[in-house]
Amino acid sequence: MPTITASDFRNGVTFEMDGQVMQVVEFQHVKPGKGAAFVRTKMKNVITGGVTETSFNPTAKFEQAYVERKDMEYSYNDGDLYYFMDPETYDLVPIGSELLGDNFRFVKENMVCKINSYKGKIFAVEPPTFVELEVSETDPGFKGDTATNVTKPATLETGAEIKVPLFINPGDKIKIDTRTGEYLERCKA
Repeated sequence: MPTITASDFRNGVTFEMDGQVMQVVEFQHVKPGKGAAFVRTKMKNVITGGVTETSFNPTAKFEQAYVERKDMEYSYNDGDLYYFMDPETYDLVPIGSELLGDNFRFVKENMVCKINSYKGKIFAVEPPTFVELEVSETDPGFKGDTATNVTKPATLETGAEIKVPLFINPGDKIKIDTRTGEYLERCKA
């Protein structure tokens, strides 16, 4: 495995520290007038999501970690297992529901997701950033209900519930940001 020194840190660099995979969020090279230089680093544990701040000696060495991000197509779920198909080998890979984030509720069958793994062990599933889904259930909208930003609850075809503007009707296709779970716009048919 290639090594990296703390002076080589840049935003987004992943490295292994104490058996944990860390990603640099922010870094700052500090050269005080008196004393040795150091690298102040804000880093995120890639697997747990925890963020910590630490100072390192610029010559401190770490093993560089390679996090593999692979596109896979969501096929179906069976109980607590969700099956994803590798588009190159057509292999089905089962992934436990505990690895799926809250934003997975916006994913329907045949959508392509990013599967994150480290040393062959899958630790996260990233759905597409924006998805287009059909509204399956909501109160009917009325013409002219576009002036205010008043919202109403709506159930999507995946079963997820979000808030939508009053003019949205059942059967409308809408665009959603899966990071925030918010309605973005109505799709053109």
